[in-house]
Amino acid sequence: MKDKIKYIAFDADDTLWDNEIFFQEVETKFCSLVANYLPGDEAFKQLLDKEMENLHLYGYGAKGMMLCMIELICGIADAKDSPGCIMEIIRFGKELLEKPVALLDGVEEVLSELGKEHRLVLATKGDLLDQERKIIKSGIRNYFDHIEIMSNKKSTDYLNLMNKLNCEPGNFLMVGNSLKSDIVPVLEAGASAVYIPYHITWAHEQHDETINHPNFTELNNITEIFNCL
Repeated sequence: MKDKIKYIAFDADDTLWDNEIFFQEVETKFCSLVANYLPGDEAFKQLLDKEMENLHLYGYGAKGMMLCMIELICGIADAKDSPGCIMEIIRFGKELLEKPVALLDGVEEVLSELGKEHRLVLATKGDLLDQERKIIKSGIRNYFDHIEIMSNKKSTDYLNLMNKLNCEPGNFLMVGNSLKSDIVPVLEAGASAVYIPYHITWAHEQHDETINHPNFTELNNITEIFNCL
C-alpha cells in the first residue's frame, strides 16, 4: 500500500475527535423530557425513525436532530407543555453546537508525520456551519491540503472527491470509524480504506456484514496506521 497511496483522507467525527458521545447525551436528555409521554426505548426508536424520515430534507447533524425532536414533541405532548419542551430542545441543541472539540489520542502526531510524504484530506459529512466550527476549534486545519464537507458519503461522492483531487482510486486511502459511510463506499469506488472503530456508533451508521476485501484494513487506534503505510 505504501508505494501507491498519494492521498490519505480522514473522516472527522469520532475518527479525529469525539462527537457521537455528545449526540447520545442529547438523545438521553430528550428521552427524559418526554418520559411522561413515551418510555425510554420507544422515545429513542421514534426519534431515530423521525430522523430517517427527514434525512433527505434536513441532512446530518445537530440542527436536523433538533428539528426532528421538535416535530416529535409536537405530536405527542399536550398543548400546554409543547412550548416549554421546544425551548428545552433548542437549549439542548445550542449546547451541542457549542461543545469543545477534543482530539483523540495520537491524532495530531499522526497527521504531522503523514503530511511529510502524503497529501492529506479531511472528508467529513454533516452540517456545513457545524463542521466548519469543529474544524476551526480542532486546531488541525493546517495539516490538510483539502477539506471536503459532504452532504453524503456514497461511492459516487468519493469518486467526485477523487476527481476533484485529480487522484486515481488506486492512489486514495480513506480512514474512518464508520463502516457504512467511510469504508464500504470507498471500497466500492476502487480505493483503499482503513477502519478504526469508535466505542459507540449511531444506529444509522451501524453495519453488521463482515468485510473481506484486499484493500480493507482494521486498526485499533490511529497510531497503528504507520504499520500499513
